[in-house]
Amino acid sequence: MFEATPATTLADLKVKYRNLIKEWHPDKFADDEVKKAEADLKSQKIIEAYHCLVGIHPETHAANMEEYTKITNSMFMDDFVHSGTTLKITFQEGIVYEYYGVPKNTYIKMVNSPTVGRFAKRHIFNSFPYRNISKSNV
Repeated sequence: MFEATPATTLADLKVKYRNLIKEWHPDKFADDEVKKAEADLKSQKIIEAYHCLVGIHPETHAANMEEYTKITNSMFMDDFVHSGTTLKITFQEGIVYEYYGVPKNTYIKMVNSPTVGRFAKRHIFNSFPYRNISKSNV
């Protein structure tokens, strides 16, 4: 959909996003209900994909590294859920990060670790692509 590579900048992603939204905006298909419904679904997927790509982008990580480091070093994990290869960790104050590509065996090791937080710091936080899926108050 986005045809992005690791070298794609945030500015390039924004241009690609805007072009795709223009192409698939539901208002363009006001006279055709079937196409309008299809465009509505595609535009939702475009928006979701854009937010995901921006969230995991190195420029976003660099801009938020201080906050991320503070959260992962000083806040306790309130909850964590593994689904497929995505690990969702909820920190204090409702701050939630998703980590992508986390194998089930790594998750099982984390759950069985006597110090889950230490395990996550060593093997999860800076080892897998991640994005913040909540608004932080830090």
